Amino acid sequence: MKKLVILGAGAGGTMVATKMREKLDPKEWKITVIDRDWKHHYQAGWLFVPFGIYSLEDCEKPKADFLHGVDFVQDTIVNVDPEKKLVTCQGGKYDYDWIVVATGCRIMPDEIDGMLDDWRGDIHDFYTPDGAMALFKKWKYMKEGRIVLNIAEMPIKCPVAPLEFVYLADWFFTVNGVRENIEIDLVTPLTGAFTKPVAAEILGRVCEEKNINVIPNFTIDNVNVGKKVIEDVMGEEVPYDLLVAIPPNFGAQCLMDSEITDPMGYMATDKHTLKSSQFENMYIIGDATNCPTSKAGSVAHYEADIVVDNMLREMDGEEARPEFDGHSTCFIVSGYEKAYLIDFNYDVEPLPGKYPFPGLGPFALLGENHQNYWGKMMFKWAYFNLMLKGHELPLESQMFMAGKMRHVAGK
Repeated sequence: MKKLVILGAGAGGTMVATKMREKLDPKEWKITVIDRDWKHHYQAGWLFVPFGIYSLEDCEKPKADFLHGVDFVQDTIVNVDPEKKLVTCQGGKYDYDWIVVATGCRIMPDEIDGMLDDWRGDIHDFYTPDGAMALFKKWKYMKEGRIVLNIAEMPIKCPVAPLEFVYLADWFFTVNGVRENIEIDLVTPLTGAFTKPVAAEILGRVCEEKNINVIPNFTIDNVNVGKKVIEDVMGEEVPYDLLVAIPPNFGAQCLMDSEITDPMGYMATDKHTLKSSQFENMYIIGDATNCPTSKAGSVAHYEADIVVDNMLREMDGEEARPEFDGHSTCFIVSGYEKAYLIDFNYDVEPLPGKYPFPGLGPFALLGENHQNYWGKMMFKWAYFNLMLKGHELPLESQMFMAGKMRHVAGK
């Protein structure tokens, strides 16, 4: 019997498992999914926990709920040997014919000098479930002070989440009646509020309207918890009362220990086929790749169909097709039950327009409306009830230009 092993049961791994389960003959193929955690986290929901919009329970379900018809192994991966086609875990070893790496990425606060000196004291994160809950408890009665959100470096999971966070912080403290006593700073290594010119101009203007101070080109060197400042590599200091940190994001430690990644733990991936650039019979999906696109759930969703189609093609002796274009679709919640939406790929930056139906929407690209907000809030239901169960959504893996205003980018 042939063996397909999938490392990781997050968004990408689960979607590939459910789709491959439907495609492969169970008499010929055994599918094994390995993950150390029995809980599946809707990671996009962690952003809302500090604001009391979601609880952690709203964002968690057993992974076994979505992994029917496959062997789900709850174990910790220790080593991946692509030459021997062997995965070693704490509890056993698993050989394979084909493998999908879907191990995600994680925050590394210990990479920044001094950050752990006051971790979960006056330094918090929202990129972990425990961190999001701790931040809610820390600031729910906050009445004054300077809140600094710092992005240490790129890439990070969901690169629009920092913007959503500061927008929601403005809303949160406004409705609590203390916004005039709270300063909110977005301190970023980017040149502005976002990476692409059109989106950066529009989303940066939103920061100005909400009185959110953007400090660009700041590459953090250390945190001085005694002085309560963050310092960049040029010696510039930014003081804080509460530091919301987005530390460096690294790939899985087991892959780094296996010496099959780049220095930050990401796998070399053909950005169009999603095959490993180094090892045979290996595909990589989601945050584990080094593809120059967002590390976001929508990307994993778009990648899943292409990984499945290409792997099946290769199993049948055909060549993989270079069909992934870096497509990413992200809602950006702005508070007051409104949100923005961006849709882009490797070659086309986020542009204004209507989505998914040209001229009709109902979603506004780089525009703010209630429909965008409810699209975001409905996504959790679609994620748990459709995406993870292998059902198709009316969204194309490849981005289309219909409905987008090309002339905005000077085209």
